Amino acid sequence: MRILNIVPIISDIWTKETDEYVSKYLLPDTEIVTRKLSYGPASIESEYDEMLASPEVVFMCRQAQTEGFDAVFVNCFGEPGVRAARECVDIPVFGGFEPAVNYALGISEKVGIVTVLPEVVSMIEGLIAVKGLKERIKSLRYVNIPVLDLGDISDLIKALIAESKKAITEDGVGVIVLGCTAMVDVTDSVEKGLKAEGYDIKVIEAAQAALIMLETYVRMGWRQSRLTYMSPPNKQRVWPSGTNITEI
Repeated sequence: MRILNIVPIISDIWTKETDEYVSKYLLPDTEIVTRKLSYGPASIESEYDEMLASPEVVFMCRQAQTEGFDAVFVNCFGEPGVRAARECVDIPVFGGFEPAVNYALGISEKVGIVTVLPEVVSMIEGLIAVKGLKERIKSLRYVNIPVLDLGDISDLIKALIAESKKAITEDGVGVIVLGCTAMVDVTDSVEKGLKAEGYDIKVIEAAQAALIMLETYVRMGWRQSRLTYMSPPNKQRVWPSGTNITEI
């Protein structure tokens, strides 16, 4: 099984070590191929960033199908271009939000999300509304650390523990979802920190959840419904570069 991991930014934030970490629970024959954007934002922290990233994400998903990939992971919690890509390809496509939240809903009636910045909160609220999950996702908090600064693991872990405690004690949640796919290799530390203070709770990492869900979809032969994600009508579409993208 081959999964294309699209990092929808131009920064080199996703490393070989990150690939190895998020792949540790995958099947032995699953191959992850990582590609980033050739143009677009350095990170995604606004609707504007998502808009700039989405076109190439969709083009890359179409190319992935042509190259014989079995599935695509759009490696961002905000899921830029995911719904559009699903209209254009017949292989499963997931971003970071949907898989992590779906797994969380199987663990607790009340879910909490801890993301990066206040600017991202309204974006995630939009995803929650679209998915009809306002009654289940009871907490949405942020650590106030930009995406490109998440490499300082110690500060990130402290902030995640602090905000998770608030979600538990003030909002009554029973599971925490990390609301950024760049928050990797911290779940064990956050869980241990919370348990040390009396909170035995699971913390779900979005990137790992997405890749595992994609494996399941491929193995089961599932893909997006054509009654929901209808193929776009055939008509002329020209991108600013002059590339004709009429054909789907």
